[in-house]
Amino acid sequence: MAAKTGVYLCSGCGIGEAVDIAGLRRVAEKDRRVALVRESNFFCGRDAGWIQRDVGDGAVNRVVVAACSPRFYGAVFDCSPDIPVVRVNLREQVAWCHEPGCEDTLMLAQDALRMGLARAAGAGVTQPFLLADPSKTILVAGGGLAGMTAALEAARAAFRVILVERQEFLGGWLRNVYRCAPVGPPYTELAENPVPLLSREVADHPGIEVCCGASIERTAGGPGMFDVTIRQGERLRQERVGAIIVAAGARPYDPAKLTRLKNLGYGTNPDIVTSPCFETLALEGGGRVARPSDGREVRRVAFIQCAGSRDPNHLPYCSAVCCGETLKQALYLLEAAPDSIVFIYYRDLRVHGREEHFYRRVQEAGAIFIRSEVLNVAVRGGSLSVEADDIFLGCRSRTEGLDLVVLATGMVSGSGGGGLAEGVLNLDYRQGPELPALKYGFPDSHFICFPYETRRTGIYAAGCLREPMDLAATLDDAAGAALKAIQCVEMTARGQAVHPRALDQTYPEFNLSRCTQCKRCTEECPFGAINEDARSNPLPQITRCRRCGTCLGACPERIVSFKDYSVSLISSMIKAVEVPEEDGAKLRVLIFACENDAYPALDLAGAGRMRYNPWVRIIPLRCLGSLNPVWIADALARGIDGVLLLGCRQGEDYQCHFINGSELARTRIMNISETLDRMGLEAGRIRVIEVGIMDYARIPDILDGFVKDLAVLGPNPLKGF
Repeated sequence: MAAKTGVYLCSGCGIGEAVDIAGLRRVAEKDRRVALVRESNFFCGRDAGWIQRDVGDGAVNRVVVAACSPRFYGAVFDCSPDIPVVRVNLREQVAWCHEPGCEDTLMLAQDALRMGLARAAGAGVTQPFLLADPSKTILVAGGGLAGMTAALEAARAAFRVILVERQEFLGGWLRNVYRCAPVGPPYTELAENPVPLLSREVADHPGIEVCCGASIERTAGGPGMFDVTIRQGERLRQERVGAIIVAAGARPYDPAKLTRLKNLGYGTNPDIVTSPCFETLALEGGGRVARPSDGREVRRVAFIQCAGSRDPNHLPYCSAVCCGETLKQALYLLEAAPDSIVFIYYRDLRVHGREEHFYRRVQEAGAIFIRSEVLNVAVRGGSLSVEADDIFLGCRSRTEGLDLVVLATGMVSGSGGGGLAEGVLNLDYRQGPELPALKYGFPDSHFICFPYETRRTGIYAAGCLREPMDLAATLDDAAGAALKAIQCVEMTARGQAVHPRALDQTYPEFNLSRCTQCKRCTEECPFGAINEDARSNPLPQITRCRRCGTCLGACPERIVSFKDYSVSLISSMIKAVEVPEEDGAKLRVLIFACENDAYPALDLAGAGRMRYNPWVRIIPLRCLGSLNPVWIADALARGIDGVLLLGCRQGEDYQCHFINGSELARTRIMNISETLDRMGLEAGRIRVIEVGIMDYARIPDILDGFVKDLAVLGPNPLKGF
């Protein structure tokens, strides 16, 4: 079908005062593919129906809306699925950040419209990837507090749930707990252990199938079509599930490693115990604690915080719950025997929010808090003593006559020696059998924006497997993971992508006839969405794909494309930019901006009316990891003077929605240095800068600074060729 593009020019929100709408109309009318042009100052409201009527009448089969940012009013301008809609940002990135009526501002607006027209011409009609029989069953791995809560939440929403627990009973670590920290108002009283009630609810729910004493032997496939092999005793069974929640829990830090901390004295006396051991003693004694060495009830106890935690040689992080657990255990003693004497040695007492009420309750019960560095735990005259440097008093103190010393140990994720629970999922993925982990052993998720997500699409971490958390946070976390799993199965069944490009119906298509089996797409995909067949050809698992386009950027043969995002489509947008040919003319700078952080930061700079150089031309990318080096070659060959790549931050606390986009972009830029040399161009014409969404105030300095640096280099010598 021939392209019949409808162009809708908005003059509202200050656009009409900043640019010549008549000049934009002339640009649109020069394009032979444009069937009609309409103008209005209120396309997002009163005149929105014009677009729908033109589409319904068959007057247009492609729509270009030159108005506000595509981050606004998406539903207003959405047409039928077979009508491509392209948004041209004239408000935030032209009218609001450049001088009204200026020639440069008009040229910027005209180039933005030309790029939009090129994009509309190259966009294909999207068709969702639909599974023949997608599963909506949710598998929960782990039957502790998080696993049982997630299973109940999903089952209450009318989804079938299979709960797999390795032990012969539900409850996990919480079965070993006497009482719990407060979870409800007034947040001052100990709570009953929720495991017995929760276990009965799970066992009695008709929508939950409980498999205790079971393990997962193999997990293959992707969202909507995970094929899971479950072993229960001698029996193997196959299940197809739509999404997976991993709630394999955490385990205490190995106390044997504390013997290397000589100042704590662990292992030298049976009455120097860890907090998990103390919890067991309290459970056995119904709140009263007997001394391990002789069975005598303890009355003088010292709790020592951060035993091995926040220590680069042990656990470099804070486990978040140790302080609250110590407060709880101190209250065991003070409630059972109010004349007990409890000392709590701490570096920083990390109890916040509602836990502050509990902290005050323990203070009022008589606990003595000592902010200090513990120097030595020793045996003196048949009892224990603690020597410490008191930070508040500025002196050395010694507490003697102690019945028990309790070391508050942290937690590590899962049950495997490598930190993250090993052998839980046994993924049949080229990229490895378990969830990728951070350096601390917790599943690598986008914990800033999407805390439940892991790098394996459709698999969600919950509870202390994801990060250390207390009981109240675990309940919320499990419910959140259940919601994400439900979203996943529903969106997958409709052929839509999940986070972060939610609802996207495009997916990568591979022209395998030109594939050279270089494996770059399989190696660089952050989400394990591409396996390999027996001949090393890429074998895409579409429901795992998050539509970032990293494979598109990685492929040197350009065999990967999306219906509305391809190498040729972005190249056509680059070629639509009009570059002044005369020497010494105004520079032209192309910005490839990640749509997740950099593009919103540009919008926010515009919303703040921050002025920056009008010689820049902006093309949004799904992720900087989708950058194909061909685009840089096209831009420089076109005569564009410089290319600036704006992407998300990388590192341990990365902001990148697709894990490592900026890192991949930098690698690809380094690899094209030979091409630049061959073209006689300086490497300084290309730059990668990482920005977060809240770095919008830096945008003018970043852009203006890059233009000034290009001015020193001079115009692109290829200009005019």
